[in-house]
Amino acid sequence: RKAREKTMFSTTSRFSGSVHCFSPEGRLFQLEYAGQSIKLGSTAIGIQTSEGCVLVVEKRITSSLLVPSSLKKIYKLDQHIGCAASGLVADASHLVEKARVESQQHWFVYNETMPVESVVQSISDLAISFGDGKMSRPYGVSLLVAGVDEHGPALYQTDPSGVQTRVLAAAVGAGSEGATNQLQERYSKSMKLHEAQKLALEVMRQVMEEKISAKNVEVAVIKADDAKFHMVGADQVEVLINTLDADPLG
Repeated sequence: RKAREKTMFSTTSRFSGSVHCFSPEGRLFQLEYAGQSIKLGSTAIGIQTSEGCVLVVEKRITSSLLVPSSLKKIYKLDQHIGCAASGLVADASHLVEKARVESQQHWFVYNETMPVESVVQSISDLAISFGDGKMSRPYGVSLLVAGVDEHGPALYQTDPSGVQTRVLAAAVGAGSEGATNQLQERYSKSMKLHEAQKLALEVMRQVMEEKISAKNVEVAVIKADDAKFHMVGADQVEVLINTLDADPLG
């Protein structure tokens, strides 16, 4: 038994540092490690409705000396699209910058906003290129990308392997398992945008370790009628949180 365990450890250690070689079991350990970094990250929730999309992200205030507004987990990619990140913030910043550049180049060349799916594809193309250039490991971050284009509202989820998935509602991060179960039970395609905001905040409140407040969550919406990305102000977030108990969703 000890010899078998020693062999398994040797195999794991031999392939765990490589992003180019599969283990004999068909695994890329670096991708699995990147996935683990996302599971340790802040919880992020995204919901798509016919009226638009909503993004809600937990902000972990680890010290009373931190200024909460300086912690950014939701990013504007273009006027019609934004994303929420869970995992390594530095990795998220790199992917966000790539998406912003691609979106602006598309506007410059074609004089139109870039379709949401194309923006997500540019992020995935960079994510899957780990090991080819300066990045010697997978990006340890998952993004929920929400936007509105000529096809209507859209929500996508990306992962370190470069896979992009279109979803109606999704959760990533430390509380993703419990949040996903709640979304599967309570999400409805017919819900309105304001109902989606309340649902996202209710689910976030259930999976967060700290008491939810306007200081430790960020909320953004992209409405279908004007296709504009909008960060919800702290005062309005506080109002939404206060209404959760007064007028809970069924």
